[in-house]
This record gives sequence, C-alpha cells and structure tokens, in this order.
Amino acid sequence: MTQRAKIDTDGSEAEAVGPPVVHRPAGLTSAEVAERVARGEVNDVPVRSSRSTKDIVRANVFTRFNAIIGVLWVIMLIVAPIQDSLFGFVIIANTGIGIIQELRAKKTLDGLAVIGEAKPTVRRDGVAAELSTSEIVLGDLIELGPGDKVVVDGEVAEADSLEIDESLLTGEADPVVKKPGDLMMSGSFVVAGGGAFTATKVGREAYAAQLAEEASRFTLVHSELRTGISTILKYVTWMMIPTAIGLVISQLVVKDDNFKDAIARTVGGIVPMIPEGLVLLTSVAFAIGVVRLGRKQCLVQELPAIEGLARVDVVCLDKTGTLTEGGMDVTELRPLDGADETYVRTVLGAFGESDPRPNASLQAIIDAYPDTVEWRCTEALPFSSARKYSGAAFSEGNGENSTWLLGAPDVLLPAGDPTLTEIDHLNEQGLRVLLLARTANELDSPEVAAGAHPTALVVLEQRLRPDAADTLAYFADQNVATKVISGDNAVSVGAVAGKLDMPGAANTVDARTLPTDREEMAKVLDENAVFGRVTPQQKRDMVAALQSHGHTVAMTGDGVNDVLALKDADIGVSMGSGSEATRAVAQIVLLNNSFATLPSVVAEGRRVIGNITRVATLFLTKTVYSVLLAVLVVCSQVEYPFLPRHLTLLSTLTIGIPAFFLALAPNKERAKPNFVRRVMRYAIPGGVIAAAATFTTYLLARHHYSGAGALEAETSAATLTLFLVSMWVLAIIARPYTWWRLTLVATMGGAFLLVLVVPWLQDFFALKLVGTTLPWAAVAIAAAGGLLLEIAWRWVDRRFPA
Repeated sequence: MTQRAKIDTDGSEAEAVGPPVVHRPAGLTSAEVAERVARGEVNDVPVRSSRSTKDIVRANVFTRFNAIIGVLWVIMLIVAPIQDSLFGFVIIANTGIGIIQELRAKKTLDGLAVIGEAKPTVRRDGVAAELSTSEIVLGDLIELGPGDKVVVDGEVAEADSLEIDESLLTGEADPVVKKPGDLMMSGSFVVAGGGAFTATKVGREAYAAQLAEEASRFTLVHSELRTGISTILKYVTWMMIPTAIGLVISQLVVKDDNFKDAIARTVGGIVPMIPEGLVLLTSVAFAIGVVRLGRKQCLVQELPAIEGLARVDVVCLDKTGTLTEGGMDVTELRPLDGADETYVRTVLGAFGESDPRPNASLQAIIDAYPDTVEWRCTEALPFSSARKYSGAAFSEGNGENSTWLLGAPDVLLPAGDPTLTEIDHLNEQGLRVLLLARTANELDSPEVAAGAHPTALVVLEQRLRPDAADTLAYFADQNVATKVISGDNAVSVGAVAGKLDMPGAANTVDARTLPTDREEMAKVLDENAVFGRVTPQQKRDMVAALQSHGHTVAMTGDGVNDVLALKDADIGVSMGSGSEATRAVAQIVLLNNSFATLPSVVAEGRRVIGNITRVATLFLTKTVYSVLLAVLVVCSQVEYPFLPRHLTLLSTLTIGIPAFFLALAPNKERAKPNFVRRVMRYAIPGGVIAAAATFTTYLLARHHYSGAGALEAETSAATLTLFLVSMWVLAIIARPYTWWRLTLVATMGGAFLLVLVVPWLQDFFALKLVGTTLPWAAVAIAAAGGLLLEIAWRWVDRRFPA
C-alpha cells in the first residue's frame, strides 16, 4: 500500500522511514465537548428553511385589509341582518385556508431541509464523524475536502495543498492557499486539497453566520409577482380612502331618515374595493407549489425561485452530474511512445492513493488500477478546475524518484502535438480522455506542465442519465435554450450532447478561444450551444454575458467549479449529492439528483405566475368597478345600489370560487415581465365597462320603478347586469376553454340562476326581479357591455402587447 508523507501541524514534513510518523490532532474529548455545551459555546445559529408557525399566523391574520374588513364586519353585525355580514365569514375562511396551506408547505420544507443539510466531518476523541452544524462547539477540529463549506470561523490545523475560495465573502475569485495557523472564514469553501481547522468562533459570532441564516430562510417576498401585487394594493388603498369618505357622507345625506340602512349600503360600497383574496391566492398558489415539488424531492430554498425558473429562457448545464451520472468507467489504457503498460498501471495505482478525496475520474482509475506496490507519495498537487490537472511526486522504493501529472491532454500538451489527433478521434465518440505525463519540474513550480512527456492515455466512458434526453427535449419544446458549459474537452462534450439529441450539439466551442469582451462573448454564446474547457471564472463571465443580452439564466451544477456561476445566475440549481458549497448558494436543490425534476419546477412556476396573472385581473376588475360605482353614486347623490350581501354573492360566484380553481390549473405559458402593467391593461377597461353598464341599468331602473319596494327592484336589476358583465369577464379569463373551465363558468351561472328562482334564496339575498321590461333591459345592457369588453381587450392586446 502506498505510504504518503504526512504534514505535521507545524507545517514540516514527517520523516518517512518505514511507516511515517503521523502527528494527527485527536480533536476534543467527549468531556471537553460536554463542558463547552454546558457553557453555551455551541454553534446555535438556527438553520431554518421556513417561517415559524407564529410568523405564518401573524402574516395571514394581521394584514392591512383584514383590519379594514374586520372593523366593517363588526359594524355590520351591529346594524344589519347576518346575511349582510357574510363577507366577514369569507375572510375568516380565506385566512384559515392561507394558514393551513403555508403550514403544509413549512412541514414539507423543514423535512426536506433536514435531508439536504450539510453535515461537516468533525474529529473528536481521534474519531472523525459527520455532525449537524448545530452540534459543533468551540474548539472542535473540523476536517475539510474539495467542495466542503467552512461552516464556522477557525484556524487551520492541518493543510494538504489546501486551497480556499473566499469569493462569496470578498468578491476575489482567485483561490487562497492556506497553511497551518492561517485564519478560516465561515462562508468560504474548499476548491482543492484538504486539511482540518479548529473552530474559534461559533454561533452568531461567526463571520458569515448572519448572512447564512438570512440566505437559508424560506421567503415569501422579493419577487416580481409579490412586489407587483404590493404596488397595486398600495394604490388601491389610496383610491379607497377618499372614495370611502365621499360615499359615507353622501349616503348619510341621502338616507337621512334611515341611519342603519345608510351604513349598510356604505359598507356595501367599501368592501368590494378591497382585493383581499388576491394576496391569499398568491400565498396559497406558492405554498401548494412548494408541497408539490417537495413530493418530488425538490427543496426550494428561496420561494421566489419557483417564479424565477418560470421566467428562465436559457438553462446552462454542467455536463458531469447533470447530463451524465457522477460515476465513470475506465474503458481503455493506451501507453504512448513504447511506455511499459505494467509500469503505467503501477503509476496510476499510486496516483489514486495520492488523493484522499478523489473526484469521479480518479475514482474510476482507483477502481480499475488498485495500488499494489510500495511507492511513497512525497508531494501532491490536488486537482483544480482552473488548471485542469492534478499531480503527484513519488519515491519508487528503488532509489528512483518521479513526478507525474494527470489531466486534460489539450492543456498538458502543446498545440499541434500528434497525440492530440488521436485524442480528438476518441472525443468525437463522446469518450473522456486523461493524459498521464511525466514532468521534470517541481509540483510547486508555475511551469510544472512545461515540457511534460506524454506516457499514456486513460480513456473513460461516462454514464448518460437515462432521463436527460427527455428533459432536453422538454426545454427545446418550451423554447428554453440549453447551453452545456463544461470543463471537459469541447468535442467530447458535444458528442455526449449529440447522443442525447440536444439541439445545437454540433456547435462546439473551446472556451479558451472565447473573447473576453462581454458583448462579443454574448454573441458567441447566442450562436452556439456546447462549450468545453471552461474555467470557473469563465462560467461566471458567461452567465453575466447572457444576462447582458436580456436573458434570464438558470445554472445547474454540483461541483465547486460551479459555485461562482450558480451564485450569479438568476436561478442556481444544485444536485443533492453536490458539494456543500453548491447546495449553500443554490436556490433550488434537487435532492434526488435527477435533472428530470427541473421541468416540474419550471411547470410549477409557470402555473403559479400565469394563473395569478389571470385571477389578479378578476380581482382588480372588481376593485375598479367598485371604486367607479362609488364615485358615480357620490357625484349623482343617489343611494348606493347594493347591500354587502349582493356583492358577497357576486364576488363569490364570479371571482372567489372560480379564482381558486383557475389559480391551481395547469399553465405552460412562459412567464413574462411587467406583471402590474399586464394586469391593469385588462382590469381598467374591464372595470370601467362593468361600472358604466351597471350604473346605466340602475339609473334606468330608478326612472322605471316607483313606490314601495322600488329600491329592492332597482338593486336586483343592477345586480343582474353586474353579474352578467362579471361573468363575461370570467369567461374571457377562462380561455382557452377546456371541459372543466366551461363547466366552472356554467356552474357559477347556474348558481346565480338558482338564487333568482328559489324563494327563500330570493329573500335571503334580497334579490327579486320585478316585471319583464327592466330585467330584459338589464340583460341587453350587459350584452352590450360584454361586446365592448371583447372589443376593448382585443384593442388593448394590439395597442399594449404583453
């Protein structure tokens, strides 16, 4: 078995005569851990994936509009029959539904977060074991390897070619080489090598603790959808205040002989101005989306990610772990220049033992060529995505010393080397090729690869993910461009993409030829689909270049070389088996490691955004016509035509029930920007037409009816017109029609007809059509309003396209 030289904690190399003497700190003892726990020196930063139950209840109950409606409800309970207070019970039901759905989402997220939580390796009593981050105490010795995240601040105790990326903290992309005694900052991560560090600051004292806590929280804010709704609600509030004041004054003046009736009709005018169900439905739609995705082992670390992925038009894929499975197999070993194959196998076996944390390529070599010879590794250069190779120096046991490099042939060999032609033929078959080369230079030399002598080619076959082809086909069908951005050879990557029938797989680009100018790079990215030999910094630059051309970019990955790009992309997607660092910065983690889950996330986001846009139009049309009706009543100095029970009935049948079904329906349309503009361009003309038609009917009825019961007859005629126009709005919103959408619209119409013909329902809702002239006039006015709606919305589509 290979014996590696070990590095003491003071940085000196141990003498390697026979088995090396290893000075390896044992970490804290169990007694010391218990002592620190008792003192409270524990890493107690709460890692939460969701809001607390208390926060959820508070957010759903204590809202601005619930406060307004609550006050109005109490007033109505005092001055009017119970049927005029139905709107209050509806709000209680809505709030309850919102709380229940969010608690379901919380339970799902919390369960998934435990599965996906990073578990650092901590050495105690000389034994290394994985622990939860919350179990780390001050003074713990934490082991590190490639891809591990530094979870607390500390001081390096052991370093074996340890390279740390601190870019998430400092913005500096170049990795920092760490030696014993150097400081470690929480929030950084390992890009190469390994080691261990002692925790010096835990809990909220750690540098990145506050950032990490905030970043890991489940959020319901900071999305275009919710920001747009908040903007709309702000303007609605400002419109409501003067309108409501004017309505109160006018109704008290007009109905000076009946105070209670004046109050009832005033409240009837104010309540429908509030689009209270819109916020509820948005929360419910998102929460149900989280639950649906949770069933597919998809952890949404930031809720707006569902919305963001729905807006994506470019998906950047890392080949390894995304299109291919993590594992590889060695299919062939080709010695070069007459090299002895047995000796090459020995070198590869020793090379495998030189890295305690091998990547997938090296693991395949370890499996194929187990180490059987007593060689000693005197120095190691871990693999780095930036340099594309690793290295090791050996004492061969016979007095000979040798230094070897293993990595990308086109990086280790000069351009034009005849070996590259042979390698190109292998790459064209989708095979991955590594070059084993001997070098005369020291591993710590910047020119270590200069003059390296090629000794053998190691041919690896990657296992394609069985679901990758279908997923790529889905994105192509949805007009989402896919770009494969890989550190491997471009031709090899293109061949793999070609096997999966990926559009544009033949257009391969070696990233070393990419222009550095962002505009020029963006043009090349738009024209091509497969990029090889991409460095981590280039991945980041490519994401920025695509964004500069107006693209919404999602980036998938599982390795440390993907972290920078994942962080900068609009949406970062990590595999559950990926490194701690990638899982920490990604908004979405696919815990089942299945690339095929992505279409479900996209579909869920499109469903939420598309449907909320639909139902928002329903709610805001009601707000617009309610405000306009109130203004017209104030200006005309007439009684407000409706009691709260009338508008509760209309809202329930034309908005409440239909909106709930429409919000949860399938919707594959790609999300578009400018939510507020797209909703209001329909809601304003729709509300204006509904208000005008309703008020016209009301004025006609005031001239037609007289005597006792005239106001009830006038209200019934106006209610009929408003219901029919609102149903027309619903019918337009429900397009394109399916059997269940038509059934939904018909059922709502049938329910209203039932109210008009069943005597006790007529009495309960105070709705009774008198005569035939005015009711048919109301229908005719509603039909004219419906035709105007069709004309107005088609004109809006042409004049203000989405």
